[in-house]
Amino acid sequence: MGQQEVYTFLKKNKNKWFTSKDIANRLTSSLGSVTTCLKKLRDSSSVSFKYPNKQGQGKNFYIYKFRE
Repeated sequence: MGQQEVYTFLKKNKNKWFTSKDIANRLTSSLGSVTTCLKKLRDSSSVSFKYPNKQGQGKNFYIYKFRE
């Protein structure tokens, strides 16, 4: 599992937001691998990401989308 696979998946689904768990399930990969790839893609500004809820609500996780 590499960053390119995650990036390509998000690119093919440009208009949708995904959790790391959604991406791992779709790519049949481990959550840990996908999370590591997403962190690197976040750091390089290759993907858009945000908290799904207002601050202080729900779990502390991001949702991801292809950055155009």
